[in-house]
Amino acid sequence: MTDTLPTRAPSNALAIDPDRLWASLMELARIGAYDDPATGLVGVNRQSLTDADAEGRRLLVRWMEEAGLEVTIDEMGTIFGRREGLEPDLALIMAGSHIDSVATAGAFDGCLGVLGALEVIRSLNDAGIATRRPIVIAAFTEEEGVRFGTDMLGSAVAAGRLTLEYAYDLVDDAGLRFGDELERIGFRGDRPVRLDPPHAYVECHIEQGPVLAQEGYAVGIVTGVQAISWQKVTLHGRAAHAGTTPTELRIDAGLAAAQVIVHVREMVDSGRYGRLRATVGHVTTSPGLPSVVPDRAELTVDLRNPDDGHMAAAEADLAAFLDGLPARQPGLRVETKRMAKTRQVPFDPGVQDAAAASAHDLGLPTMRLMSGAGHDAQEIAAIAPTAMIFVRGQHDGISHNPREYSTPDDCAAGIAVLGTTLLRLAEEADA
Repeated sequence: MTDTLPTRAPSNALAIDPDRLWASLMELARIGAYDDPATGLVGVNRQSLTDADAEGRRLLVRWMEEAGLEVTIDEMGTIFGRREGLEPDLALIMAGSHIDSVATAGAFDGCLGVLGALEVIRSLNDAGIATRRPIVIAAFTEEEGVRFGTDMLGSAVAAGRLTLEYAYDLVDDAGLRFGDELERIGFRGDRPVRLDPPHAYVECHIEQGPVLAQEGYAVGIVTGVQAISWQKVTLHGRAAHAGTTPTELRIDAGLAAAQVIVHVREMVDSGRYGRLRATVGHVTTSPGLPSVVPDRAELTVDLRNPDDGHMAAAEADLAAFLDGLPARQPGLRVETKRMAKTRQVPFDPGVQDAAAASAHDLGLPTMRLMSGAGHDAQEIAAIAPTAMIFVRGQHDGISHNPREYSTPDDCAAGIAVLGTTLLRLAEEADA
């Protein structure tokens, strides 16, 4: 859906410094940088609670303090930077995202939302603008979920969907506990983790998809986030010699894993589940030897759907298929573990309209679209009016890859919309 407001000369727009924004993004991207052999590019590997993440956090804290923000850190390690308002007792306006990455990231996912919000604060300082309400930047811990298996972890605990105890007891593939790693890197704060509901929350993010580029828009207004389901499936078979064991006597965990992969694609292609997307992004087998039938296979199944009913039906189909696998191979044992589950989340129409009006003030046409990826905004939407601003990506919007790229002009456009939206919301009176 296109926002067709006529453009006009900016009157309520906040001017930002595009060069400073870009320089901040590039400096943070150097932390955790690596040479990616698949693309020949420099990527970013700054997974949550690693030493690289700790270095990035320290840089962010320094930048926040240099901008005059009051910095606090909560029990989950989420970093908050507060710019005081003229009426400090009013509910605050919050903007943010995350700076942790997947193992093969680019420079923009999450970081644009955090460093863009910081650029908004710097620009307010430059212009000598005071706001009625306080404005707070949030950099949430472990949004990606790649290390500890649960995405949007910091914001989910902050909003009350998950408990602090649950988060602390999560372990990574090496058996390292989240709570211990948070302590190790020095970012286990004492600020209570449960958030007081802000007046509004706005998150700017790269789209991570091709829609804005295809439709010719630099900026989009996000209407909500589709439902997400993550499961880990472990298949237990029986090891056997690859050359001497007859096919009919095998309990092949690797074969069962392949059947699951094919089935989830068939679910998508069937059309029975609306706009379902399904991905098996992780597969391992053991003992992992060329001459041994696998006795164990582990895989993850990622389901996404903008409709909760279609998602429930797809999950039921997958569960029935997994239950039927032992009938195909008697003796096979199937275990499933829920990693993440969120319903479709609609964003607040009023905050969406504020962002669209801000784009209008800047002379930027926009369209409205749903997010296919999960974001911290979907968690904060449970406690406060929330919306997101998307920025166009290049290369078909590829993300979670070193080819991830958004131009300096498009990043600046998105953050100008963010800043003008925050300025608009920060002047609102209580209802």
